[in-house]
Amino acid sequence: MMNWPTTFMEPESLRQRLAAMSILDVILCSEDWLRRYQYNPRWDEDAALASVRNGAGDEIYIVFTPEGVIVKGFDHESGMSPYAREDGEIWPGIYEQTPSSLLDRLNDEALGKEDVTFCLWRESGDQVWRCGEIDFKGLDDGSRFLLGMIYEAPQDYVDWAEDYYDMKLPVDIVAQVYKGEPVSEEMILALNPERDVRIALKEIYEIGK
Repeated sequence: MMNWPTTFMEPESLRQRLAAMSILDVILCSEDWLRRYQYNPRWDEDAALASVRNGAGDEIYIVFTPEGVIVKGFDHESGMSPYAREDGEIWPGIYEQTPSSLLDRLNDEALGKEDVTFCLWRESGDQVWRCGEIDFKGLDDGSRFLLGMIYEAPQDYVDWAEDYYDMKLPVDIVAQVYKGEPVSEEMILALNPERDVRIALKEIYEIGK
């Protein structure tokens, strides 16, 4: 195996960021199937699941477990996709060196384990993210594109969401959610005056468990 070649967030920062973006999507969009970001802290008895999906067939699943964190990404246009290969197999090296305790978490049918163009992981106690040793043959695995959808700064989320949801957003309120501050009715209405506050707060409560 090898160290992941680019800088990526620490696991807890990653979890907090994904939860925050999921909360914001709940506020901005009442239809969960239209949201890009989802976070379920009770996905399994001892694991949380986050997902990022752009609606065009590209997706990331991130599972947070006591053993560590595993990230599986799929860029449907990548030449490393199983669908782009004559044999239809997963690109060599993506999973072979992944710790079984983390890889087994992807066996849930809903996660589409076979639909993968990159995978990285961080075992509990590790100081760096790791990945398999792969011969890319000059191809792009889509990781830069997909991981770039996890916005570290509130302004970056605002820039995306204003275009996607076609609405103006107060960056100061988005920053409060990013900081993990409790979401109030006033914050919800400042972000989306049309949102049913009661329903939104119920969903937000589930994310924050």
